[in-house]
Amino acid sequence: MPDDIPFDKTFALVPGRVDEPMPGLRRVLCNNPSPFTYKGTVSYIVGRGKVAIVDPGPDDPAHNAALRDAVRGETVTHIFVTHTHRDHSPGVPAIKAATGAIVLAEGPHRASRALHTGDAPRMESSNDTDFKPDRALADGEIVSGNGWTVEAVATPGHTKNHMAYAIKELNVILSGDHVMAWSTPVVAPPDGSMGDYMASLQKLAKRAEPVYFPGHGGAVNNAPRFVAAYILHRKAREAAIVNRIAKGESDIPGLVEAIYTNLDPRLAKAAGMSVLAHLEDLVARGAVATDGPPSIAGRYRLGA
Repeated sequence: MPDDIPFDKTFALVPGRVDEPMPGLRRVLCNNPSPFTYKGTVSYIVGRGKVAIVDPGPDDPAHNAALRDAVRGETVTHIFVTHTHRDHSPGVPAIKAATGAIVLAEGPHRASRALHTGDAPRMESSNDTDFKPDRALADGEIVSGNGWTVEAVATPGHTKNHMAYAIKELNVILSGDHVMAWSTPVVAPPDGSMGDYMASLQKLAKRAEPVYFPGHGGAVNNAPRFVAAYILHRKAREAAIVNRIAKGESDIPGLVEAIYTNLDPRLAKAAGMSVLAHLEDLVARGAVATDGPPSIAGRYRLGA
């Protein structure tokens, strides 16, 4: 499938060094690069004087120290968390202990659907199941601080509890892992849900903020157009899956081989989980059929 998203992989931020991409918004990069985190997790600092930190990142003492250095002489009043993957939320306890800030998020980690056999180990390995916010945020809830106003924007899909944050004074969205300039995120059941993810993209497509700052990589510019490209990309991937199944019953490894070209071998498992997410959605809509619940080991055919 051709590359139909105008990706921008430019990102020169140095780990541990604070920069200010726009007045009132600072960011610090954690040194945890990987095929899934790109150059690392980006933590954000909103405001001046009395500030909020968004996504303290992994349990990494060097990153924790860099964040505390970045706000030295200021008061951290709020900690916001976009979601509970281990590269975003385990740094919360150390920052909370150092600052006394209130921790806000959609809620604790939970699966997007009922667990099937073999799901639980994947859930435990990548997720911060110990995280609990001091206060759960509702979609659309407004939180005000010293010179800044945050709107909570529920965006389930990458995880059930994923939440983006619109900064009203800056007219930007901190988009977590939902929309990123350098890549599309993994949507892997049972953690994620493709149906939820697509609905959240449609929700963002109706918003006007021109710039997003994601949890990995640089800023997403022309954000409404970029989100539209994300939606078209996912729909094209879905069509490719259906077209391949239309040629005969298939399993997920066969679909990955047919659909993904020049795939980094390190991402093969993630690609399979992404295909499974699409298949779960297609089965729920009756477009594709399988025996029993959709699974990574299942075989798939066109629906009736």
